Amino acid sequence: MISFIISLIALILGYLLYGRFVERVFAPDNRPTPAVAQTDGVDYIVLPSWKVFMIQFLNIAGTGPIFGAIMGAKFGPAAYLWIVFGCIFAGAVHDYFCGMLSMRHGGSSLPELVGIYLGIPAKKILLVFSIIVLLMVGTVFVYSPALILGGMTAPAADAKTFHIMLWVGIIFIYYMLATMLPIDKIIGKIYPIFAFSLLFMAVALGGYLLVKWPSLPEVWDMASTPNLDGSALFPCLCITIACGAVSGFHATQSPLMARCVKSEKSGRAIFYGAMITEGIVALVWASVSSYFFYDGGAAVVGSTTLAQAPEVVTAVSKGWLGIVGGILAILGVVAAPITSGDTAFRSARLIIADFLKFSQRPIINRLLVAAPLFAAAGFLLWFNIADKDGFNIIWRYFGWSNQTLAVFTLWTATVYLAREHKPYIITLIPALFMTVVCTSFACYSDTMLNLGLTTSYCVGTFVLIVTTLWFFRWLKKYNAQSGR
Repeated sequence: MISFIISLIALILGYLLYGRFVERVFAPDNRPTPAVAQTDGVDYIVLPSWKVFMIQFLNIAGTGPIFGAIMGAKFGPAAYLWIVFGCIFAGAVHDYFCGMLSMRHGGSSLPELVGIYLGIPAKKILLVFSIIVLLMVGTVFVYSPALILGGMTAPAADAKTFHIMLWVGIIFIYYMLATMLPIDKIIGKIYPIFAFSLLFMAVALGGYLLVKWPSLPEVWDMASTPNLDGSALFPCLCITIACGAVSGFHATQSPLMARCVKSEKSGRAIFYGAMITEGIVALVWASVSSYFFYDGGAAVVGSTTLAQAPEVVTAVSKGWLGIVGGILAILGVVAAPITSGDTAFRSARLIIADFLKFSQRPIINRLLVAAPLFAAAGFLLWFNIADKDGFNIIWRYFGWSNQTLAVFTLWTATVYLAREHKPYIITLIPALFMTVVCTSFACYSDTMLNLGLTTSYCVGTFVLIVTTLWFFRWLKKYNAQSGR
């Protein structure tokens, strides 16, 4: 528990100190934001700062800081280090620069920003890549909550399949409405409620931990704490815990809120602050799961250390918080993925519309862009249901794809800072680190190249050297051309 307390304090200080430093580096000013200058009543709408924060938090969170932290806790107390350092120095910086650069460029989506700073080829690659990732998110987050709801509402076992399909249809229809309607009509109204529920659940569980004060493995016990996951600590931990530390999916969501912010000076609280808040949620669930897996918590709530993340959420919430906990568990396991899925489709619509320079004010234009997206999602959903391992196959590749998006975003921010002659080191180090993480994982994972750990580390080191030399060669050339 000492590691938990220290980590919690570190995250708060990270926001107050490093977050302010990052803000000063970017230097927000009083220029009109896209929400003010480009109001269209659909995607560009000024919303209250507190509401933008709550929507941003739920957009980037979903089940990420819960499921990822639960699975990451199996690696041992190293999860604390990754959540704290990853969140403060990589994830929050990643989200802040993505949101602020989007505002500076008229609410541009991630591929547009990548095109501006990394070039047109990178933009085209990322356009396709990000759409595929968003479709995977949307598809997974249709079926997983439908599976849970179907099991809860079916009157008998033989009716479960029908109820699952019924919920798939209901959730899919909701996605269509949330993707098409103005952002303040559905998302702006219900998201703050769900965000509050997630925060309340984290606070309640955190309070339970403080009262119970279980004997959890500490950071200084890493060498003697067994790795229950069985995979290599590096790079697998950095892929497993994404949304609680650094996540490329956030770069597809931050531009949504960049189009609703009234003042640039709200950016630190909204973008950096939401990520720190998500880190705190992940920290709580990592500690809860550490108790669950290492200190007999599984026996207390009647489960096993082999339990999957949704089972842990439900068992812990009901076992520790009673009826209220059960309700919050439903919100966490069902509502959270749904609210990630709908904004995934919305982001995909806006990314395509930005690329095509296609106005989204008329609803018919929104329909023309969204219809092919939902057709593609329908095919993925059919595969997800028809193949009994479909969900696992899609999710398996999402983890790596998600962090690869973060690599693009961090390099975009690094090039921006270098062009502006600002201290680019604050994004260069995270960019290099995540480049090595994604490269090493692609080589190591048995679902990808499966080259073995030693080979994966060698390839990762080689890529680190090459990308470092590439950046400084580009920087020297750029400075020469700009007369510096």
